[in-house]
Amino acid sequence: MATRRNDPDRRDRIIDAALAVIAEGGVAGTSHRRVADRAGVPLGSMTYHFTNMEELLHEAFTRFAERISERFAARLSAVSHRDQLASAIVDLVHSDLVEGPDDLVLTLELYTLAARKPAFRQITHDWMRRSRDVLEQHVDAKTAHKLDALIEGLFIHVSLDATPHGRDVTRDAVLRFLSS
Repeated sequence: MATRRNDPDRRDRIIDAALAVIAEGGVAGTSHRRVADRAGVPLGSMTYHFTNMEELLHEAFTRFAERISERFAARLSAVSHRDQLASAIVDLVHSDLVEGPDDLVLTLELYTLAARKPAFRQITHDWMRRSRDVLEQHVDAKTAHKLDALIEGLFIHVSLDATPHGRDVTRDAVLRFLSS
């Protein structure tokens, strides 16, 4: 009788491998074969654990968004006044949201996928809701909504601008926003 190999972490490895493959070649360059190779699992494991590529992408991007949300919440958890909030947001924009080299690419790939496929919008909606929930511990709901959008815009500009502005400019923008 053949012994079945026990690999309880296989599904998680596949999800993590999918994120790495997406970061390298985008959603369009992601295939079952590339993910299986990266995860070090047989190709058949892909269809055993995931019905199709869309399910794998959904799980991978959900994991990614939750990971970023946890960083966001952790950074803002100790904030008790406006200046600390501004400092925490500067750290988010310049450090936490781009902690890994793949974070920018994964964020933009998720945004693009969500723009094209409504099934992925729920991931971005949930991500935004979690961010606003954390911000609402420090500001009112309307301000939290706008501040979340400001953080996203600052993050993209700092990440993509050929001559990104420094932490002082981000801090000034946040303090001006919070003072308005």
